[in-house]
Amino acid sequence: MKKETKKERDKRVARILELLDKEYGTEYRIYLNHDNTWQLLIAVILSAQCTDARVNIVTETLFKKYPDLSAFAAADLKELENDIHSTGFYHNKAKNIIACAKELVEKYNGEVPSDIEALTALPGVGRKTANVIRGNIYNIPSIVVDTHVKRISRKLGLTDTDDPVKAEYELMKVLPEDHWILWNIDIITLGRTICTARSPKCSECFLRDNCPTAK
Repeated sequence: MKKETKKERDKRVARILELLDKEYGTEYRIYLNHDNTWQLLIAVILSAQCTDARVNIVTETLFKKYPDLSAFAAADLKELENDIHSTGFYHNKAKNIIACAKELVEKYNGEVPSDIEALTALPGVGRKTANVIRGNIYNIPSIVVDTHVKRISRKLGLTDTDDPVKAEYELMKVLPEDHWILWNIDIITLGRTICTARSPKCSECFLRDNCPTAK
């Protein structure tokens, strides 16, 4: 198979983004329910290895029980574990949420920082979580690499790594900055509906003519 030139790849990327915009629009949307920045941060921590739908069920009562960061900071570990049990990995999640809330209250006066280094220094916050906050709350161009983005970006030939941090930097090189946030939003939708992991519906996919792995 003939190797794609940079010019050819750039043209293909432009077509892919045009088709995504046409199909899904350009409005930022997030599937985790939240009323403010710290709620989104906790929801994203809970979403690791868990569906957004399940997280939304849990946070509906969780955010009423713990109405602010101070309440989370003072939470009993075992009780919080029980509150979030159904999201999985609840031992680490509960420990990180309490530690993260304490640090935000004590160090940042209850405000969630926008700086990538400050965010990733918080307990339980990696680059994915930090970029969700930066992109969706602070509108700082950021690429969120979750399982859908990593898998489909590889299928589209835009990355060639399984490492999410390397994938993030590779995508930053090939995607225009104005689509960094949208890429995650759109690719999640595509991955949940058409390009599913187990049985991708290539014949139904509007990107099939621009996807080197389409069957």
